[in-house]
Amino acid sequence: MISEPKAPSAAPSLPQIGPFAQLIFGSRWLQVPLYVGLIIAQGVYVLLFLKELWHLVVHSFDASEQQIMLVVLGLIDVVMISNLLVMVIVGGYETFVSRLNLSGHPDEPEWLSHVNASVLKIKLAMAIIGISSISLLRTFIEAGNLGTTRSNFTETGVMWQVLIHLTFIISAIGIAWVDRLSESGHRKQAGHG
Repeated sequence: MISEPKAPSAAPSLPQIGPFAQLIFGSRWLQVPLYVGLIIAQGVYVLLFLKELWHLVVHSFDASEQQIMLVVLGLIDVVMISNLLVMVIVGGYETFVSRLNLSGHPDEPEWLSHVNASVLKIKLAMAIIGISSISLLRTFIEAGNLGTTRSNFTETGVMWQVLIHLTFIISAIGIAWVDRLSESGHRKQAGHG
């Protein structure tokens, strides 16, 4: 007995929305040039990294250990900013514009499978704290030169940098706390619903 070939299943129909709702929903595509701009900025950071790396290699025999450490910290800073850009570009596009459909791709970032606006905010806050920490470490290393002509920092400048770093930390804790409160509120509503 020969079985009849099955008709292809019809694609699920999309809900009909009005023209104004389509305009509002379609406006998310206006963000695409912003993400392209961030990709270009990422390219600029790659060039900056390569330039600093070249200077490190060329001048490594003439530089002191402290100077080498400062350049390496600068390279780490560039990498962390670049990581922040990737999180904003990929996570922001996936969250606010359109799905990337990377599920099952061997290079899909682990964090992308559970990214939403809340998770993205916390990840960005943590990345900013990391970047600020590296910058602050560089400042502390260079602060040994306070009072000399080689120093680019004043005591007041160092104090402000520490206060700004603490502000980033407190902000990240606040964001995580509000997110946790919001999440537990959603769970309570789901339990009563």
